[in-house]
Amino acid sequence: MTILFKPTCDLYDQHLDSARVPILSFLNLGGIRQFCGTVVTVKCFEDNSRIKELVATEGKGKVMLVDGGGSKRCALVGDVLADKARHGGWAGIIVFGSVRDRAALSKLSLGVMALGVTPRKSVRRGEGQIDIPVQIGNIWCKSGDIVYGDDDGVLFLNGS
Repeated sequence: MTILFKPTCDLYDQHLDSARVPILSFLNLGGIRQFCGTVVTVKCFEDNSRIKELVATEGKGKVMLVDGGGSKRCALVGDVLADKARHGGWAGIIVFGSVRDRAALSKLSLGVMALGVTPRKSVRRGEGQIDIPVQIGNIWCKSGDIVYGDDDGVLFLNGS
């Protein structure tokens, strides 16, 4: 299913309180500044094993929503994983946590948003979960929701 992008401000005006907007400010870091898609959730803390597995699958225009617990201690996504996601057809990756390789991410044809950046990479211990409800700041999200990201922020709508 292809979802057409609409600016987050316009969507909020259209949906008002049924639109879920995190109270967090995300940095817009990817080469694609406006993106949207069906959410696939990943919950992991300072371990990007599940992210590495997902970027190797066909994204089909979906957006990976990574609940990294808001940690800014290490990056869960860098240019290598982001480029694999791009090649796999993912529309974007939103990280409730940090990413790295900011300059390279800005050149990739992929939407990338995160709370921050750091040079420190994460570990891989095989931990984390996919397709479970996650809390991003003040809101809950689940796989199948629709997410929109642009320079004004992130907005979620219930999926069908």
